[in-house]
Amino acid sequence: MSVLLLFALTVTPLIFTPGPDMLFILSQVMGKDAKAGIMATVGICFGYLVHSVLVALGIAAIIVSFPILFEAIRWLGIAYLLYLAAHLIKSVFSNKKLSIENHSSSNPIKKGFFTALLNPKGMLIYFAILPQFIDQSGNTVTQGLILSFVFIGLIFVVYCALSLIFSKISQKTHIDERKQKWIDGASGGLLGLAAAWLMAN
Repeated sequence: MSVLLLFALTVTPLIFTPGPDMLFILSQVMGKDAKAGIMATVGICFGYLVHSVLVALGIAAIIVSFPILFEAIRWLGIAYLLYLAAHLIKSVFSNKKLSIENHSSSNPIKKGFFTALLNPKGMLIYFAILPQFIDQSGNTVTQGLILSFVFIGLIFVVYCALSLIFSKISQKTHIDERKQKWIDGASGGLLGLAAAWLMAN
């Protein structure tokens, strides 16, 4: 349970970081309503479910055949977390604004599925984060799937909540800049702490 909790604390800032998935969901909410955002969330979760199976099986194969490669992936994952942390903290001092297109899809579940499935950043996050929390001496496939389900569950809860919240402020065309900077700064700091913890263990 402690490993699952640490994993949840590590990936939560990533979920709150704006990306293709979040922007698509918010565009559905602003173009239609909260229900469209929730339907898009369901599609995105199904897309990440495909990633979950592929990554769990792939990591298991790497651990069995190439333990040195697995260790290399672990350190690349730590480096990726540090990169994301630096990028988010840097964005606090920039003037760039996050814009969200007001556009609804006729089939948000299908579009959400392909948004997640074809999102290379999502796959990279899976491969960078999951290996850090897998015990090589245990059943790696089961561990990978459990961690993936935790990630997908958090995505579902967070994005559904955002759909409900943004349905009430859908008249806005962009996220408040000051609030976004606070989110970016806090997320970057948490990711930096997570990377430091992983390096020490």
